[in-house]
Amino acid sequence: MTDRLHDITHSHHYAKKSIETYIGWIAAYINFHNKRHPASMGNNEVELFLNHLVITKNVASRTQTTALNSLVFLYKHILQSELSLDLNFIKSSRQKKLPIVLTQSEISQIIQQLSKRNLLVVSLLYGSRLRLMEAVKLRVQDIDFDYKCIRIWNGKGNKHRIVTLAQELIPALRNQICQVDEYLQLDLINEMYAGVWMPHKLSKKYPKANKSVQWQFIFPSYQLSADPETGEIRRHHFDHSGIRKAIKSATLKAGINKLVTPHTFRHSFATHLLQSGADIRTVQTQLGHSDVRTTQIYTHVLQQGANGVTSPLSYLL
Repeated sequence: MTDRLHDITHSHHYAKKSIETYIGWIAAYINFHNKRHPASMGNNEVELFLNHLVITKNVASRTQTTALNSLVFLYKHILQSELSLDLNFIKSSRQKKLPIVLTQSEISQIIQQLSKRNLLVVSLLYGSRLRLMEAVKLRVQDIDFDYKCIRIWNGKGNKHRIVTLAQELIPALRNQICQVDEYLQLDLINEMYAGVWMPHKLSKKYPKANKSVQWQFIFPSYQLSADPETGEIRRHHFDHSGIRKAIKSATLKAGINKLVTPHTFRHSFATHLLQSGADIRTVQTQLGHSDVRTTQIYTHVLQQGANGVTSPLSYLL
């Protein structure tokens, strides 16, 4: 069943991380019901599992929704037996956490601690409000220097969008692309090199594009490796886990006592944009949020402390 799930999620253009998430929730569902085959279960068992996530695990609403989506996909596309639209389960009421936001000074302190290899990636996380996987998966042709923008293909929710490219990053990006071309010229000499991985059916539509510089990852790995699906030799992109570790290390070196992750820079961008006077709809578009309510969490951040209600203590001191 796992192989079939892989095949179908790939055919629906799901990201690798999304596929892993779905498989994880389906496995948790099966284990919860003492490893019964899901074909022998249905609406009642799904309701019990979703209730368990709230009552026992106290998961957030988004987590419960992801679990539900995984099971809906399982029954609809794998077992061809759709779940009821009127499932009766306890919905999570756990409040979302307010995002951690860095000041511009803190961001400056962190990036000063980063190596050149990671500096450009993190600068894009903040300067162009990219998600980590969006940044490491960028291709050379996604950068538009003329219009100072970056095109994001199949981002979260399989959506496309265009984001701003900071003028200050253009020299570094041009230099990075020169390095990408140097890697490519060396790779082309290697008879085993099968070209960069191409998304979906584009490899058939453009059979020679995988060895053109335009399709290469902007942040290529240092070494060639075997494609896990085909075994062909390719040059993948940066390992996202390395970026996470670099950010954690830089935060410690900078002496900043906040839990900083790659997504913190995206949170910070949104908050700083609102602080500068941008309207909520503009920020929503820039972040690629489908619902403005998702974006409004950043207005809650600004309404805290000195940016919101003045403390009565301030009148006494």
